[in-house]
Amino acid sequence: MSNKHTFKATINWIVNEGESTQNPRNFSRNHNVTIANKKASLQVSAAKPFRGDDTLYNPEDLLLSALASCHMMSYLYVCSQNNIEVLSYTDNAEGDIEVEFTGSGSFKIVRLKPVVLIKDASQKALALSLHQKANSLCFIANSCNFPIIHEAKILVE
Repeated sequence: MSNKHTFKATINWIVNEGESTQNPRNFSRNHNVTIANKKASLQVSAAKPFRGDDTLYNPEDLLLSALASCHMMSYLYVCSQNNIEVLSYTDNAEGDIEVEFTGSGSFKIVRLKPVVLIKDASQKALALSLHQKANSLCFIANSCNFPIIHEAKILVE
């Protein structure tokens, strides 16, 4: 038996004066994303290589951060199940996309690089191994069609 949960997002884009969608170089990629029941909306654009505003979030940033965030929450969950006291968690995730000559593209690989500080040195090996369990639980990772590599480090206080 499974439980179904529905998530909703509203995207809002309006052409600016002097722009035209008839010319792919001449329209803003900036738009707002509103998520149901959230306090703030996100200002989003395309990534800089795709003529976006590089000061705003882009879909690639959001996918990468969703994957890293979901992995962290899944990891903290499996650590709690195994009585591992995690003191801090930092991840400097990276993702590579390739764009084809047609303009189509996709993520080819994501590297999660979590550095986890735990309290008990005797749990270091277990803490490292739990990244695989966390990956198997992560909703976002389970939705991806590209490899997700874990380059985890476990430190002890």
